[in-house]
Amino acid sequence: MGESTFYKFLPLLLCALSVPLSMFMWIGNVAYSKIASDEENVIPPARWLFSILVPLLLMLYGLKRKGVNKSGAIVGLLCATILSIASHAFLACLAMFFFSSSRATKFRAHLKRKYEEDFRGGEGRRNWAQVICNAGYATTLAMLYLLDCGYGERPVDFGRFYRCSWLGVGIMGAFACCNGDTWASELGAVLSLGDPFLITTWKRVPRGTNGGVSLPGLVVSFLGGIAVGLSYYLSIRYTLDAKILANSPNQWPIIVFGGVAGLLGSLVDSVMGATVQYSGVDEEGKIVERPGKNVRHICGVRILDNHSVNLISAIVTGLVMPSIAMHFWKFF
Repeated sequence: MGESTFYKFLPLLLCALSVPLSMFMWIGNVAYSKIASDEENVIPPARWLFSILVPLLLMLYGLKRKGVNKSGAIVGLLCATILSIASHAFLACLAMFFFSSSRATKFRAHLKRKYEEDFRGGEGRRNWAQVICNAGYATTLAMLYLLDCGYGERPVDFGRFYRCSWLGVGIMGAFACCNGDTWASELGAVLSLGDPFLITTWKRVPRGTNGGVSLPGLVVSFLGGIAVGLSYYLSIRYTLDAKILANSPNQWPIIVFGGVAGLLGSLVDSVMGATVQYSGVDEEGKIVERPGKNVRHICGVRILDNHSVNLISAIVTGLVMPSIAMHFWKFF
């Protein structure tokens, strides 16, 4: 069986597999609720089916379009399932990040080859480590959401649903941070007319330097966050009951806070990239992230790699954004 034939019939196989798998998880959930005397939080079979089938299809799409490798697909499937069970709005944020950042990575790939030493042809394949660094913190918050709030979508209302709102904005902020930073790195570098500025010294540095910022990069980081915030808003808008929405604050400001998270995450990433992440230029004029022979140092020291910087940026943004949203939501 050829690869094209395999991918042709795989969706049918996944659909068939998702039904017994979701029923098995539902039965396990019911059994646990009986033991724990917590029958109110039994997740319905339909939600189990959706939360298994959709992540499976996303995994298939990622493998087929070479957005992730096999290890990344497996870890991504686990993260997507947990996020979807907790709230479909969380899954929407993950999906927006995955699709848009994958496209951004492949945007004008031939130009990035000229200044990135580790460029891989614009494939943008994420492995398990990259998936954990980008989605791990949000998935951890989703598990806390399940334990503390139960499953289901809830409006952002710090008055009535403080913990649910805090965790929800934190998850949205983490994904907006990752998406904003990816858009800034992948789109800002090729859209900028000149070389970027190093964020710590404001001196011109070669394109692709860790910590380099430009006006187009900052703008697209805000737009990348906007995209994630919009996905969260639309999910809440069309999954919640109209009476619940009518008794809740306006939900559209989450779009604005998504943009803020994208910009903030990109700035945090740039500061760390300029200080605790090494950048140098080799003899061919390409940016490298490790010292070596005939490599001219530009900025930073080799303490963290790009994955670690992404993880810390997501954690910082995910922790800060709920407080920002809580204090400024009343102005909208």
